[in-house]
Amino acid sequence: MVQAQVYTGKDEAEINMTRAEKYIDEAASLGAELVCFPESFPGPWKDSNVYSPKERMARKAAEKKVYVICGDLEEAPGGYYNIFWFIGPDGKTIGKYRRTTPKGPWIYRGGKYWDFNYVSGNELPVFDTPLGKIGILMCSEVHVPELARIMALKGAEILFFPAGVTRRDVWETWGTLLKARAYENNAYAAMCRNMFEGDPGFCLVAGPEGPLLESHLPGVHLVEFDMDRLRWLRSTEDKYYETLPYRVKPGLLTQWRNPDLYEGILDK
Repeated sequence: MVQAQVYTGKDEAEINMTRAEKYIDEAASLGAELVCFPESFPGPWKDSNVYSPKERMARKAAEKKVYVICGDLEEAPGGYYNIFWFIGPDGKTIGKYRRTTPKGPWIYRGGKYWDFNYVSGNELPVFDTPLGKIGILMCSEVHVPELARIMALKGAEILFFPAGVTRRDVWETWGTLLKARAYENNAYAAMCRNMFEGDPGFCLVAGPEGPLLESHLPGVHLVEFDMDRLRWLRSTEDKYYETLPYRVKPGLLTQWRNPDLYEGILDK
């Protein structure tokens, strides 16, 4: 996870992409296999300064043999999708996630940092990789539990929620929501955010049995996931023990759902 220090100005593209390349270099030197940047990083942030970091991030991913999740804008009818590219260690595009929620228009036009016409996507892809099955959501989509649950039901084991800007007054609730997405889905959930001048960060990674990392510092933060433990939790039947061998209800995706109760939920 990278808490990226962001530059906004006429040289935004070059400065932010150069910073992103250095972050990838540092992460790879520490042994990272996947590097995740915050929302809209390395950019762009405005439709008056549209560029794509995809090609340079792909070259750097191939050079360092790492997966990269990076932010971009993609032209859409009437505006732009706010997207993440998911790039493989061979530099090839594995896929992309277009922000789906809310439908829009939303905060991006005329915002303090963003300025573009936001168009929502309509797909929730899950990417199967040797590292595990990965789902990508965006920032305040952590408030919508259905999104993470759909991805988990599609097999997602690691859920990324890279954030744009989060204010201190919502950090406690934001962190609680991210942990809940990990606990309720027996998944890993991770978020990081952009850092502007004098701005603290908020990087949080949670596993199904508790938090793994929290930091407010800029730069690269390394976390290791125990995929064997995660898959054991998902496949284990919940039973009564005097001493529990787990710290979360296991097997939630298969044992603790009663779909008959959910009929009509979309009518509300």
